[in-house]
Amino acid sequence: MLEAYSRAWTEIDYDAIRHNVKEVKKLVKNTKIMGIVKANAYGLGDVACAKALQKCGVDYFGVSSIDEALNLRNAGIQDNILILGYTPSMHFHYLHEQNIVQSLVSIEYARELNAYAKENDVKIRCHCKVDTGMCRTGIVYQEQDKHIEDIYEEYRLENLCVEGIFSHFPVSDCLDEDCTEFTKKQIQLFDEVIDLLKSQGIDPGIRHLQNSYGILNYPELEYEYCRPGLLYMGVTSDDHIKIKTNPDFIPIMSMYANVSLVKWIYPGQSVSYGRHFIAEKPTKVATMSIGYADGLPRLLSNQGFEVLVHGQRCKLIGNLCMDQCMIDVTEVEDVKEGDVVCIVGHQGNEVVTVDQISRMAKTINNETLTSISSRVPRLKVRS
Repeated sequence: MLEAYSRAWTEIDYDAIRHNVKEVKKLVKNTKIMGIVKANAYGLGDVACAKALQKCGVDYFGVSSIDEALNLRNAGIQDNILILGYTPSMHFHYLHEQNIVQSLVSIEYARELNAYAKENDVKIRCHCKVDTGMCRTGIVYQEQDKHIEDIYEEYRLENLCVEGIFSHFPVSDCLDEDCTEFTKKQIQLFDEVIDLLKSQGIDPGIRHLQNSYGILNYPELEYEYCRPGLLYMGVTSDDHIKIKTNPDFIPIMSMYANVSLVKWIYPGQSVSYGRHFIAEKPTKVATMSIGYADGLPRLLSNQGFEVLVHGQRCKLIGNLCMDQCMIDVTEVEDVKEGDVVCIVGHQGNEVVTVDQISRMAKTINNETLTSISSRVPRLKVRS
């Protein structure tokens, strides 16, 4: 039995990242990995994950913003860092000062960045973002609207060093016929852009297209890099979605909380706000020290979600509160204050997955992980 560390905490096995990276490499063969560590590596620690990925030979990292890039630089990460999102003009100076690569979200943005670079007599490293169907950022290149001249212009801007090109899949996780055809069309459009660049004597640079589900369902694509995020953490966005491959991932995160009180309630007594649980028989109730302010979704309330106490499954009862919630431990012997409750992970012969939380909360694992509060300590453990 684990000893309690705090009121609530996570344990992260960064060593398991090596195993998960090997599983990714089995799929993509010679394609290199750009480790996506945005949003504090989906809540699991950007610096720790980046350093674990470096040990696996990963030499490129993807983040969403300049502050995330600077956090890696300040931690001593000197490998290539690509900002996948928007950097405001007031922060352009960091790009050349810290040798950070900026994605070009539009031709207007590229012109603005080039004007800054020219005025300051610097070169700024960039990747060209092509919108092949996500309709989020990038120069549009879709079947009905092809802005190839804007892409040419980006590569020819004198003070930008455009050394890569990428696009993004919105439905690579779906194997339905319509979604598959949409994704295949994106691949065709992306390759078409690359061929057109080459026909103009322009080197497109490094190419990257596969996100996590692009890796799982289209591993045969042979670009220079792919962009796994959750995969190296041992989970997918939704474990119930059918995929074409069968990797053997190890989830790197588990989550725990303390039992703070155990007491009996009797028929007619209710639990928590709203009185949504009313006991029909004598019930032993344990309060555990975690709530929605810690990142446990309030939508789990009264849905039959189960946690593990002494290796036995126990249901959450009543509404989940900001800092606490209650579970039915009637069938578990010797439960006492200070006992460890497993919310995600293994205890005894049982397991609870983050996907079970996400499914009941009607969301995906990406949101569940990134919602874990900063007040929940992330503890490093070894395999």
